[in-house]
Amino acid sequence: MSDRLSKLLFSFESHISIPWPAAVSADERTIFLVYHKEDELKLRARVEEFEYACTNNNHPWMLLDLTQSFETWMAEQDYKETYFEDPEYLKGLFGDFADELVGNLIAKVENNQDSNGVVALLGCGTLFGFASVSGLVESLAEKITGRLVVFFPGEVHENNYQLLDAKDGWGYHATAISANT
Repeated sequence: MSDRLSKLLFSFESHISIPWPAAVSADERTIFLVYHKEDELKLRARVEEFEYACTNNNHPWMLLDLTQSFETWMAEQDYKETYFEDPEYLKGLFGDFADELVGNLIAKVENNQDSNGVVALLGCGTLFGFASVSGLVESLAEKITGRLVVFFPGEVHENNYQLLDAKDGWGYHATAISANT
């Protein structure tokens, strides 16, 4: 059992157990669970513990795993063989992938969420280089009535989030929870 992940889980459970204010912005309803990229597999093995922390505190849980989203999208492309032969052609389609992903996630959430529930995003690291995690989070957060929990392999410093080892991050005023919180 990873000590860092145990601390992250404890901090998350402490946060999720307090009463939720009703009138808050999308930013305030978003929670980033920031962890070391080296802990990805260990975290995946313990996702159910995060789910239990929510359901044990009467917050329904919906997990959206993004891990295979690019591969699934790519498999549906008519010219996928051409893209494999010359990947440069694919770069212009990353925006289409991101838009379709956001649309699919919103469709999954819209009729299946609870204002007291948690929608959790797993697999954000797999979007690196294909889609903007910040854009996805901002678009999806507006549609979530409960809390959006983002499992985030990276770092946060003064509301500046960096996915994996990215040089540039983005500013976002969500609640950041890490093993250090």
